[in-house]
Amino acid sequence: MTATEIEIIQSQTNPQPVLAVTDFAASKLMKMMQEKELEGYALRVFVAGGGCSGLQYGMTFDDEVREGDNEFLAHGMRVLVDPISSSYLTGASIDFVDSLMGGGFKIDNPNAVSACGCGHSFRTRSDAADDDAPAGGGCSTCSSH
Repeated sequence: MTATEIEIIQSQTNPQPVLAVTDFAASKLMKMMQEKELEGYALRVFVAGGGCSGLQYGMTFDDEVREGDNEFLAHGMRVLVDPISSSYLTGASIDFVDSLMGGGFKIDNPNAVSACGCGHSFRTRSDAADDDAPAGGGCSTCSSH
């Protein structure tokens, strides 16, 4: 599928991307895909249960579009988000941050009401209202920084 075909599909099914990817993050991701020889792949962004705050972010390279995926282009890079993750990630943005401690991808999510210190897990308003949801804190990733 060509970039033009993806843009047409996006404009017909999902006029707005679920999340934003900065130019810097997209260039880092495309460089990684090129180094790994992953031509034709897309970035898949998802949310899964787990982490010290109840939900955690995930990103992987994927060459398969699944039914219901929100598919869009960000700075020339294909991005896939499944329907369930879309509800948690709408309005979020992905950036790449360089610091003295190293570099990494950072997700800024307006749907998160709290996050662990390392930013890999989060809670939403509906999770915070759920008495059975795990409490924040105690992140083994955070304590290793």
